[in-house]
Amino acid sequence: MNTQFKKGILEMCILYVINEKDMYGFEVIERLAKDIDVNENTVYPILRRLTTQNLFSTYQKQTNLGAPRKYYKITDQGSQKLDQSLNEWKTFLNGVFQIVGGKTNA
Repeated sequence: MNTQFKKGILEMCILYVINEKDMYGFEVIERLAKDIDVNENTVYPILRRLTTQNLFSTYQKQTNLGAPRKYYKITDQGSQKLDQSLNEWKTFLNGVFQIVGGKTNA
C-alpha cells in the first residue's frame, strides 16, 4: 500500500481510537496492531504531528512501573478533524465500491 495513503488512514484511525479514550503511545500502537500492520516508527511521528497541530493535548500519569506515561487526549479541534476525516473516508469508499462493485456499510 502507498505509504502516504496509509499514513492518512492511520491518522484517522489514531484520532478515532483516542477519541474513544485517552491513551498513551504504546497503547495506541497495541490497539491499532490488532487490525493493521503498524509499528512505533510510524505511530509516534503521527502522534507528535497531531499534537503539534493541536488535535491532541497531552498529560502525564504516574505508573507503578517507574516513569510517568504521556497520555493523549483529543481536543475539540481533533474531534472536528475526525468527523471531517470519517465523512471523507465514507465518501471515498462509496465511490470506490461504485467503481469496482461491492457493498459498503458506510
